Amino acid sequence: MTKISLDQKLIAIHKYLDGHGSYDSIGKSIGVRKRIVQTWVAFYNEYGVDGLTSTYTNYSIEFKMDVLKYMSNTGATVLETALKFRIPSPSSIETWRKKLEEHGNDALIPKKKGRPPMKKENKKTHLPGSKEAIQAENERLRAENAYLKKLHALIQEKEKSQAKSKHKS
Repeated sequence: MTKISLDQKLIAIHKYLDGHGSYDSIGKSIGVRKRIVQTWVAFYNEYGVDGLTSTYTNYSIEFKMDVLKYMSNTGATVLETALKFRIPSPSSIETWRKKLEEHGNDALIPKKKGRPPMKKENKKTHLPGSKEAIQAENERLRAENAYLKKLHALIQEKEKSQAKSKHKS
C-alpha cells in the first residue's frame, strides 16, 4: 500500500463531502479501503486539516486503559473513540482490545521498537604489574595459545586430506 499525501486525502474528503462518490468508490479510486476514507472524513470534520496530519505516538498503558474503559462504558464505536481521543488509527484500539482480552493488562505495556542496543563491554583497566593485570594477561595468552593450536591442527588435517586425495588420483 502506498502512502497517501495530504493533498490526495483532502481531494478524497472533498469528493465525499460534495457528494461525488461513496466511501467505497472513492477508496477504490485511490487504492485504499473505505474505512480509511471514512476515518479521514471524520477526522477532517472534527479537527480540520490538523486532524489529517498524524505523528507517531507511543501510548502509555494508562492511556490505553482509559480509551478502552471509555469505549466500554459509553458504547462508543471504535471510530467515535478514535475521534474523541484523537488516535489517527482506529485499528490500534481494536488491537489493544484484543490484546487485553487475550493476555490481560500486561499485553498493553508499550514495547520498544527496533533492534536492541549493543551492550558495551566494560574494559577493566588494571594497573600494570597488579595481580588482576597479570591474571588478565594470562587468560588472554591461554586463549591465544588455544586458538593457535586449533588453527595448526586444522591446517595439518587439511594437508593430510589433500595428500590422501592426491594418492588416490
